[in-house]
Amino acid sequence: MATTGTRDYYQVLGVSRTADEKEIRQAYRRLARKYHPDVNPGNKEAEARFKEIQRAYDVLSDADKRAKYDKYGENWEQIGEHGGFDPRYAGNPFGGQGQGGFQYDYRGAPEGVDLGEIFEKFFGDAGRRATGRRARKGQDYDHPVEVTLEEAYHGTQRVLQMETPDGRTKRLEVKIPPGVREGSRVRIAGEGGPGASGGPAGDLFLVVSVKPHSTFERKGDDLHVELAVPLTTAVLGGELRVPTIKGEVVLKIPPETQNGRIFRLNGQGMPRLGGGGKGDLYAKVRVVLPTGLSERERELYAELSKLRPV
Repeated sequence: MATTGTRDYYQVLGVSRTADEKEIRQAYRRLARKYHPDVNPGNKEAEARFKEIQRAYDVLSDADKRAKYDKYGENWEQIGEHGGFDPRYAGNPFGGQGQGGFQYDYRGAPEGVDLGEIFEKFFGDAGRRATGRRARKGQDYDHPVEVTLEEAYHGTQRVLQMETPDGRTKRLEVKIPPGVREGSRVRIAGEGGPGASGGPAGDLFLVVSVKPHSTFERKGDDLHVELAVPLTTAVLGGELRVPTIKGEVVLKIPPETQNGRIFRLNGQGMPRLGGGGKGDLYAKVRVVLPTGLSERERELYAELSKLRPV
């Protein structure tokens, strides 16, 4: 437990001792914007508060430092690697700062929180120069999206509810183009994490999964379907209606069509992502034998068997 002498770091940030990384980061950002010395020029109390806030975040945002702080309290830096007293920090509870006491550094914010972002919010280019940091693009985000095969064919849209870095909820309407397939990544520019030190925002990527279809099997941009063909049509020929993703089309079945034969219907598959035509539809014949024969039908099949002995 933290002892007396300095304020408890959890109290400094206004979070519980069980707070996760996100809660700690959000608390730090809120307080840093409020007490930053450049937002409060000449206010020594705000400057001291900002030092205290940055110090607390530096410790609590680092898993190793936080574990030592939770165990040893404010003297955690005086504990050596194996738990013993470390003489390097004698007389200096903040470590390595000499007799002058704690010294804060705008560039010392841990990974995940960018003081350059705070500076830029208030001071633009001057703030970026004050941090001494180069512009950096924000983090890219992935978001899973499930679509039906029909939606993948025609294209569709989704409405997403996203949380902004300052904790607000943002409604985002996104379009999913025709031709997406399992694993497609659709880029929504500028809807990722905020950039650092004036850098551009990251991007949002929709990671697509396509639901299985009851009729069609998709292979790349081609579709495959099983076509039930009556025995008489397979033997004598005829016309059958074949399902496609857009509706039925008529297919001419030639006489003596064998079971398992595959017919290719050009351009009846999925649209190619980004344009460039469509794939094909492959219809595989499954000959259906008649059942529930009448007496007369049995007689005819018996005559046929005599005409064409095995």
